This record gives sequence, C-alpha cells and structure tokens, in this order.
Amino acid sequence: MEMNKTDKLKGEDRRSQLITWLIEASEPMSGSLLAARTNVSRQVIVQDMSLLKATGEPIMATAQGYVYLKPDKGNLYTCVIAANHSPEETISELNTIVDYGVTVEDVTVEHPVYGDIKASLKLSTRKDVEDLIKRLRDTNAILLSELTEGIHMHTLSSDSKEKLDKACEALKEKGFLL
Repeated sequence: MEMNKTDKLKGEDRRSQLITWLIEASEPMSGSLLAARTNVSRQVIVQDMSLLKATGEPIMATAQGYVYLKPDKGNLYTCVIAANHSPEETISELNTIVDYGVTVEDVTVEHPVYGDIKASLKLSTRKDVEDLIKRLRDTNAILLSELTEGIHMHTLSSDSKEKLDKACEALKEKGFLL
C-alpha cells in the first residue's frame, strides 16, 4: 500500500496496515520508516506498537526495528551465557558469536535498583553487529554492560547445539565468559 504525501492513515486502519507490513517483512522495520509510510510521527508509531502489543500481537522492538514474531520453523537451540569484558571488546565478543552461525537474541544486566534490564538485539551477522555499534556511536548511547562494570548476559540461539558449543568455547578462550 503506497500513501500519497497528504494521506494519513487513521487509528485502527493504520495499526492493521502496520501488522500487515511487519508480517510480510523479511527484516526489522524501523519506526521512522513506518512513520514515513503512514505519514504520521515516529512517536505515533511507538504508541501504535504499544497498543498492538497490549492486544496480544507478537511484536518486538529490536535494535534494528520492529519485528512480528512468527512461529519457529524447526528446532532452535538456546543457551544463556554470562560475560564480562570492557566496552572496547564488545565488537570482538559479538562477532565471535555470529561467526559461528549463532544469533545474539538479547542482552541482560542486573541493575541494583531496577533489577534485570533486558534489551532485544537479534544479531545474526557481522553487518548486524556493525549496525548496532554505529547506532550506539551515532546516538552517544552507552552499552547496558557499562551499568554493571562489564557484567552481562546474552541469550544465544542456533539451529544446532554444536554451533552454540563452538561459539561458547571460542568466547571462553578469549576470556569473555564468567
């Protein structure tokens, strides 16, 4: 559905279209892209996504944009690792993981006041890692692990246990695992 510059989708119609686009998308869609497509502000898209999630739509906000969680196809193996390293070693850590065909699903830190803080990452390639680091630099954002002196956890997933095992062994050899 293409919009004219003056067309603005209203409420339910817009949210219905957002779901359609997300389901059909092969990669995450940014709030800015969705805002441009619907001729509303990015903040309106954020509000729409909150409303859709509240009604049970399986939408997740990732570092790359919004995704509609589709049912898994086949078996997926997962594990949670605990890591500790400097911010400068983050690229090495993440690239080590994705180089073994493993996806970094998220990052979690244990904050002394707020408890667990978790952010979805969905990093599967070196390009995903590069894009994340660029967004961090462009926005002057800090890594969550900087809140906890480098200590953090990742949920990892892969289509084989062997890939997970090899990635974890490589991380251990580099001294990243607790």
